Amino acid sequence: MNIKETFSQAYDSLKANKLRSSLTLLALVVGVFSVIVSTTAVAVLDNFFQNTMSIMGGDVINISRTPSVQIGDGDRRSLRNRQRITFDTAEELQERLRLAKDISPDETFDFTKVIYGDEETEPTVRIVGSNEYYLDNNAYELRDGRNLNSEDIEYSRPFAILGHDIQEDLFQTEYPLGKNIRVSGQQYQVIGLLEEKGSIFGQSLDNIVIIPYTTALNIYGGNRNIDIQAKAPAMEYLEAAMDEITGVMRVIRKVAPGMENDFEIETNDSLAGTFDQFTFILYAVGFIIGGITLFGAGIGVMNIMLVSVTERTREIGIRKAVGATRKAIVSQFLMEAIFICQLGGIIGIALGILAGNGMAVWIETEPVIPIWAVTMGFFGMFVIGIVFGVYPAFKAAQLDPIESLRYE
Repeated sequence: MNIKETFSQAYDSLKANKLRSSLTLLALVVGVFSVIVSTTAVAVLDNFFQNTMSIMGGDVINISRTPSVQIGDGDRRSLRNRQRITFDTAEELQERLRLAKDISPDETFDFTKVIYGDEETEPTVRIVGSNEYYLDNNAYELRDGRNLNSEDIEYSRPFAILGHDIQEDLFQTEYPLGKNIRVSGQQYQVIGLLEEKGSIFGQSLDNIVIIPYTTALNIYGGNRNIDIQAKAPAMEYLEAAMDEITGVMRVIRKVAPGMENDFEIETNDSLAGTFDQFTFILYAVGFIIGGITLFGAGIGVMNIMLVSVTERTREIGIRKAVGATRKAIVSQFLMEAIFICQLGGIIGIALGILAGNGMAVWIETEPVIPIWAVTMGFFGMFVIGIVFGVYPAFKAAQLDPIESLRYE
């Protein structure tokens, strides 16, 4: 019996028992779908994470009070009780550090609207207070104008650098450089224009205004916790720079010898490691749920094949009477089980990829097809077809041809 004929018989068998076949296929589809949708969504997130790590360069070090990403509850109380990291901390770091350089405070002072003449933005513009190193540490590029400088910081000058979205919203008919904008009732002169950067999780990185942090402190007040960014002189000095920052921060924050750090130091690699733990948990949950569902679906496949053997007992007897071997009977029923599983697998994989890439649409990134998961899905359904189809196939092969011909 050739493969084409076997698949044709398998299809006819499914068609003859539409309700039972549909329920079995549904269980298979749900099992494969739960695995593929989770792996696709996680693959989209992983791809997005890798693509957006350029926001903080590989040699940039972030100092914060608490971890950027925390998995599990942990000791949240001790994290909340940590003392703040302030602008004074950033200034003291800048004075004491010798290896690490380009210290920049990273603090969002407000989300508000920006006004120019009769034009105004939505009240969602991020007002960041920092210094001359902020653009480089966050991979922003100047399109025109100039960056902040040390004198702007020292004298708290009312200067502003505009993100691309602000330029588009306020200055459709004029060139923004040198113009005066108003933010929270304060007037700022535009000294720099940024290149377009894009979005993360649907949030624009170009909806930003950067002002000297000393100016922001005078307007918004300074009793706040901030993050600090620093840069290693080269990638080979990254670990040494982190060690230096750790030592200086412990001195500044008066951490006693033997006590744990009351701050966090992170780089791209450390963030990637934390993200890998998170994605592993998501993968594991998807596989566990999918595995349980597929186990139940496999039992359903075995059930439908056993019923099929019973209903086709006379057919099996006729085939044996005209010379069909046990091997041919086993092959036929195994192929039918594999056909059912692969059909459910194909539908589940297709739906899973489509649903998983809904994440890509939501966070505005390119879709992903996890080839390894698709391959594993096909192979897994093949294995399920064999494992749960082998008993019905051997039962069919063991039937006595005489008794089978008498079966009504």
